[in-house]
Amino acid sequence: MSSIIQLLPDHVANQIAAGEVVQRPASVVKELLENAIDAKATDIKLIVKDAGKTLIQVIDNGIGMSVTDARLCFERHATSKIRHAEDLFDLHTKGFRGEALASIAAIAHVELKTKQDQEELGHHIIIEGSKFVSQEVAVLPKGTSFLVKNLFFNIPARRNFLKSETVEMKHIMDEFQRVALAHPSIYFTLIHNGSENYNLPSSNYRQRIVNILGGRTNEKLVPVSEDTEIVTISGFVGKPEYAKKSRSEQFFFVNDRFIKSGYLHHAIMSAYDGLLKEGNQPSYFLYLKVPPHTIDINIHPTKTEIKFDDEQALYAILRSSVKHSLGQFNVAPVLDFERDPNLDTPYAYKDKSSDVPLIQVDANFNPFLDEKPIKTSSNSYTSSGNYAKKETAHSWESLYVDLRQDTKEVESLSFESEEVTGSFFESKEVEITPSRTYQIHKKYIVSSIKSGMLVIDQNKAHQRVLYEQFLSNITLKKASSQQLLFPLELHFTKEEMLLIQELIPSLENTGFIFDGIHKDCIHISGIPVSIQESEVSILLEELINGLQNNVPESNFCLNDGIAKTMAKSVAVKTGTYLTELEQENLVNALFACKDPNVSPFNKPTFITLSVEDLDKKFAL
Repeated sequence: MSSIIQLLPDHVANQIAAGEVVQRPASVVKELLENAIDAKATDIKLIVKDAGKTLIQVIDNGIGMSVTDARLCFERHATSKIRHAEDLFDLHTKGFRGEALASIAAIAHVELKTKQDQEELGHHIIIEGSKFVSQEVAVLPKGTSFLVKNLFFNIPARRNFLKSETVEMKHIMDEFQRVALAHPSIYFTLIHNGSENYNLPSSNYRQRIVNILGGRTNEKLVPVSEDTEIVTISGFVGKPEYAKKSRSEQFFFVNDRFIKSGYLHHAIMSAYDGLLKEGNQPSYFLYLKVPPHTIDINIHPTKTEIKFDDEQALYAILRSSVKHSLGQFNVAPVLDFERDPNLDTPYAYKDKSSDVPLIQVDANFNPFLDEKPIKTSSNSYTSSGNYAKKETAHSWESLYVDLRQDTKEVESLSFESEEVTGSFFESKEVEITPSRTYQIHKKYIVSSIKSGMLVIDQNKAHQRVLYEQFLSNITLKKASSQQLLFPLELHFTKEEMLLIQELIPSLENTGFIFDGIHKDCIHISGIPVSIQESEVSILLEELINGLQNNVPESNFCLNDGIAKTMAKSVAVKTGTYLTELEQENLVNALFACKDPNVSPFNKPTFITLSVEDLDKKFAL
């Protein structure tokens, strides 16, 4: 029998490796930015077109490469970071596998321009699908320019799986933020479709966080600092009152490398125990320095997960340091047994005796000497057995003389009775019938029907009613708005502002009125009638969180998502008391819907219990 196992060609192996390394344009951005940092660059510029599908270019002023290194960097398993297997446990750089550039060159058109400082001329290399097209000598500035065009041009199936431009650009911005936050001393610039999204000059950690997330971020940060033999912790955590529903502002950096760790996240949540509302997530930007030999960063292809030698000790140190910072800056309540030094006796008065105050009494003082005796018509006997004088009413009765005359005139007037014709709910007077509704535990509405009993979930039923109203308003563009006396000013990050700008046309159809849209804030002067002013910021936050990771491709799906999120946020909550009139209006509105059986999230809105079902419960 002939052999069936054979070696794969290099271009096929590179394409398979590219499936692990390059999942989307953001993966290319991450690899190129990390290479620029390893090249000791102090100024890195990222240029993107069409969310990376058309162009990704990273320009740095690093040490550059020689002609030999420029050719070898595109070969598989070629790296300058490691020489032996032991080097994997003593890494101080980002990229070390030697597969990134080979994988990128296998699925895109690549142009590399590089020049070392001591060389007069640089080198220009063009590669298309792992094939070297040309190599030339060129006049170039110091550093490296890596240009990637037409990503997945030879794998159309992978290209079709890419999401919309908004989603892909969000992933690129996520990778850019992670790298920029880890290296505040490097000047970073991000340009997308000709417009500058980020311009981050060299700064410290706090300034870099504020420059990325917005100017209002500075007042939210609480510094954290701890130095032990196991780990050195620095960075910032957010105040509990600024917690959000999303986890978009949570960053762990271990030796300047962004990681994800549910175990360490649990330590942070334990430190915030009792300080957060249910469902809220705190913000944190924590930088951990550990000895390289105590971690293993080669357990995941994307290098975002790390295995620690002593996780339990790290958990305890991280939890206590965050809890200490929250208490030290009066964010969390603490027990403080230190006495106030201002209450201590001064040293000069230590042996000095205290002065006895002098008491002087005026024996001739009589408080009743200048008062005139008051004549009383009767005396009252007190509980102590003494007679107490009762003042007459002549003095205060004179104050009401004119008022009595005015009162007689008012009594002679007659007023027409005014009949109240309106009510909050526009409906006729409810008659008490056998089918009246009842509320149970401020959660369910019960009503009798011909075949038995109807039990309605008030929250899910209201979601269905509001969902169809919002979706109708968005589609027909006839929603009514209520004007605000004072416009609302809400602040968001640049990443969230990109998503809000996509949602504004649909939000305006629901009743929102936007007066101004800036880089990091929006001004709202009108809101839908069914929404309270205090709910606007919560609603927009939930709307952003719900659509942030999965922006729909079609406009209808986008409108549907907005209507669902708004209905879920505004619907009457469990635990809310409803009057009998409100219960009946909700029931009538539910069964007037096109699909009253399920909520917008496909949960049942009501159940029915027949008389037979009830009889079975009582059967012996």
